[in-house]
Amino acid sequence: MRIAILQRDPVRSKQLERVLVQAGHSCMVYDDGLTMSKALARSTADLLVLDWHGVRMSGVDVLKSTRAVSGDRVPVIFVSTEGSEENVVRALASGADDYLTFPLRIAEFRERVTALLRRSYPERFGVTSFDVGPYHFDTRRQVVKLRGKPIQLSGTQYRLASLFFSNVGRVLSRDHIFAMVWGREFREVTRTIDSHVSRLRLLLQIEAHNDYRLQPVYKSGYRLLCVRPEDDAAAQPAEAIEPAVA
Repeated sequence: MRIAILQRDPVRSKQLERVLVQAGHSCMVYDDGLTMSKALARSTADLLVLDWHGVRMSGVDVLKSTRAVSGDRVPVIFVSTEGSEENVVRALASGADDYLTFPLRIAEFRERVTALLRRSYPERFGVTSFDVGPYHFDTRRQVVKLRGKPIQLSGTQYRLASLFFSNVGRVLSRDHIFAMVWGREFREVTRTIDSHVSRLRLLLQIEAHNDYRLQPVYKSGYRLLCVRPEDDAAAQPAEAIEPAVA
């Protein structure tokens, strides 16, 4: 999964990144809280690892900014040299899910991260299948069925579909999608993602009559929304929706 790290000390930053990458995650690393906050406004992550201290913007301020934009969905763990009871309580009261201090106990850190991710994204851990509306996902065989009918998908298409249907209602930035589906960071302007999303929309018939709509989000990425034929379209969030890609 995709994890954003704020850590002002480069040695500790490398340690955190190494542990998370070895556990199979993709990492974005920052030493500047303001830069991280701006990046998270246009990008997305599955979990944040924050330092109490930060250049230009503290970890707790990054946390408050993230909660204001993304709500409680994204889990947050602090890992810092600052371990006073007052600051730990302040971080937790501001919306942090966990707090660890250096020196880092690697196995404990890894398991706490896994526990947070499992709690926040249960459908992506240890399940052999899951259902989302009329869609059934077989995670072992990488097969999707729509109302019982198998849909032929490539490996890339399945990963893309699984990512969207595991994050219904959540905005996923293009670089997040690229990292999770193609396994590397998004470094250039490309129509690769748009063309794959357009094709997937057609293959899975992601339309209102199947209770879901896949929408581009301006200057960010995509969001899969659950809709109902009887829903009033005005009730849907009105933020910066791009025209659908043909």
